Amino acid sequence: MGYGNYKDPFVGRRPDYTVGAGEKLELTFVVLPGESRDIDVAIDLVGEGAEVSLKGLYLCGGEERVNFRILMHHRAGGCVSHQLFNGIAGGASRVTFDGRIIVAPDAQQTEAYQENHNIVLSEGARVETTPQLEIYADDVKCSHGATTGRLDEDALFYMRTRGVPEAEAKVLQMISFLAAVTPADRKEEIENAVNQLV
Repeated sequence: MGYGNYKDPFVGRRPDYTVGAGEKLELTFVVLPGESRDIDVAIDLVGEGAEVSLKGLYLCGGEERVNFRILMHHRAGGCVSHQLFNGIAGGASRVTFDGRIIVAPDAQQTEAYQENHNIVLSEGARVETTPQLEIYADDVKCSHGATTGRLDEDALFYMRTRGVPEAEAKVLQMISFLAAVTPADRKEEIENAVNQLV
């Protein structure tokens, strides 16, 4: 298999994080209502057995502008990366997620996963998501995906028939949606932020 199209993404730019053999990196990004953020992160996995876990959570209810640009470059074999970004956009907010995983020709037995899931609460909110894979090795396990939708009306109806007020039902559904990316030490803060949105 030829790799003539492979280009090193860090030519002219240094990665923000370099993860060596056997090292682990875990990062979680939290953007709360009222905050506009540009989060641009480049990670270079350079040693065999390196592992990276990225999580992101964003809650937008006004006119926030939140932009994620994630570049994950697998250079060495046997490395693993997981990315999970979940967010909620309401009001007139704008969210973009631009995620790119590159697996170099020598990075055999790579495992790389990227997911971005969104709930849109209003007609004025906009979410654009672009997960991307560039794979130049043969023996890999890689996947990427994205979803954008609304709150589950059937679940809300079910909860309301069981006596749960509509606002509380929405809060419970949003907290559940964000649970996988909520840091344990910020759970109460994020639950309060969800209540503000509703």
